[in-house]
Amino acid sequence: MLKKFKNISSKLYLILIFIFLYAPIAVLIVFSFNDSKSMATWNGFTLKWYYQLFNNTRILRALYYTIGIAVASSIIATIIGTISAIGIHKSKGFKKKILLNINYIPVLNPDIVTGISLMCLFIVFRSIFDVQFGLVTMLLAHITFNIPYVILSVLPKLKQLPQNLEEAALDLGASPSYALRKVILPQIKPGIISGFLIAFTMSVDDFVISFFTTGSGVTNLSIEIYSMAKRGIKPEINALSTLMFAVVLILLLFMNRKDTIIGGEAIE
Repeated sequence: MLKKFKNISSKLYLILIFIFLYAPIAVLIVFSFNDSKSMATWNGFTLKWYYQLFNNTRILRALYYTIGIAVASSIIATIIGTISAIGIHKSKGFKKKILLNINYIPVLNPDIVTGISLMCLFIVFRSIFDVQFGLVTMLLAHITFNIPYVILSVLPKLKQLPQNLEEAALDLGASPSYALRKVILPQIKPGIISGFLIAFTMSVDDFVISFFTTGSGVTNLSIEIYSMAKRGIKPEINALSTLMFAVVLILLLFMNRKDTIIGGEAIE
């Protein structure tokens, strides 16, 4: 009887957690089809907010900058972070501990501290190299705060590798670069992909660092939504958020379906 009660309570607890997580998203999706601008009343079903979304140049420009900066910064951060993770993994003793602690600092540091420090750095660059705040500074800022997350995603995969894997490849005649490209990187590919996805999500979601490092004419979705907060969030944002959630859900289902098919073929 006690075991049955524990099973029921654990399932109920899990259901409540999922309701708490996804109820706000469900409300957002429902009101993206609401004919009223107010989320307090339901005036009927409509698709006009989606139509207005694709005709709102300001939101589309912010989306363009958001996706562009997220993709570019994630790719660059993934390359730098993967190389850095391999270097940290090969380090030994006290030097490795120092490098790991240095990498932990940006992750544990509050975003506002990182944003203000990067802003101060770019002000120095502006006085020396005439670097203006805008797309370049925001991109550099996103690359900077994404790199530690990539390193933390790749390092566990490197630790799982057999210790003599690279030496075996070198003994069989592979050059160091060939061993890296054909032996090491394929083995740690899941960690690299995870690091890229985390970097992409962090970049799309970021507000504080973007706010302090952007310039006139360059804005992303988080800054654009924050600027709307004083006047009220436009229903087009609900429509955009619904589309973004749908894209992520479809990609997730596709990846899980692909892994299931590959796993089934491997078993056969």
